Amino acid sequence: MFEIIKPIMSAEKVRELEPFPQELKDRKADAERQIADIITGKDKRKLFIVGPCSADNEDAVCDYACRLSRIAEKVKDKIYIVVRVYTNKPRTRGEGYKGMFHSPDPHKTVTDIQGGILALRKMHIRVIKESGLFAADEMLYPDNLDYISDVLGYIAVGARSAENQMHRLVASGIDVPVGVKNPMNGSLPVLLNSIYAVQIPNEFKYGNVQVKTYGNALAHAVLRGAVDVYGNNIPNYHYEDIMKLRDMYAEQGLKNPAAIIDTNHSNSGKRPFEQPRIIKEVLNNTHESDDFDSIVKGFLVESYIEDGNQPPNGGVYGRSITDGCLGIAKTEDLIYRAADRINA
Repeated sequence: MFEIIKPIMSAEKVRELEPFPQELKDRKADAERQIADIITGKDKRKLFIVGPCSADNEDAVCDYACRLSRIAEKVKDKIYIVVRVYTNKPRTRGEGYKGMFHSPDPHKTVTDIQGGILALRKMHIRVIKESGLFAADEMLYPDNLDYISDVLGYIAVGARSAENQMHRLVASGIDVPVGVKNPMNGSLPVLLNSIYAVQIPNEFKYGNVQVKTYGNALAHAVLRGAVDVYGNNIPNYHYEDIMKLRDMYAEQGLKNPAAIIDTNHSNSGKRPFEQPRIIKEVLNNTHESDDFDSIVKGFLVESYIEDGNQPPNGGVYGRSITDGCLGIAKTEDLIYRAADRINA
């Protein structure tokens, strides 16, 4: 049984209330081109998607993005930075903080989806205005993508969603790069099947209409590690893992073979301070093999103003209320050290 709580505004109405300024649209076109060139290999820089596990507080997220922007400017010849602004959070057991989409104020237990939609769109636009960086967000709910699709520079499909038909279909109609995470069990065949499904044209029901898409050639793999049947974390960022992925890409004939390495989650065992070491290992391996270097397009890093994490009712400004993150000071050091190792 479903109980109707209240109606939700259409995406058209929300975009009207929180418009995306034309000058930002022009800048976004350039950002899209640069990110696409990295995925296709035309641009030899690495893509770093860096930011909080969950974007829970507009002021802190915008503050963080501005600090990250100053770092990005110093390494722009080697690294292109996209800020991670994830406003939807999948929950393994279905409970807990579900992101700004559900709760614009994490300190309140009230679900306010309409307020959350307006708040997250406002925050995304403010991030771009103040920092100059474009953002990534996760497409956790495909039906809701239109609320912010016009402002995003990169879209992620999570590990729990990689096998979902609707995620694949909608991703095939997206114009920006889509990173598809390997499923929780780590299956590379499933991951590549998902990428194939995103890269081909599709026709399906979306909302109240039948739509046709033309495929997204920029869809690519995000390696986040795996979890075995006993709950043990299994990393998949090592040399052999990535070279195997490269061989499987070639066997399937997929477009633009590419892998982004998620340095947290099961690759680090949710130990955020392992992220610099993981990036160091991967970048060192790029010097051992041109084939390895060509498929590794960048990294996903969980980072916020302060180290670690806290409960949703915690009071520390700029500290994650979900998974632990690397603080901005350590992140800055990580990025500078990474830039020194990149072959761009």
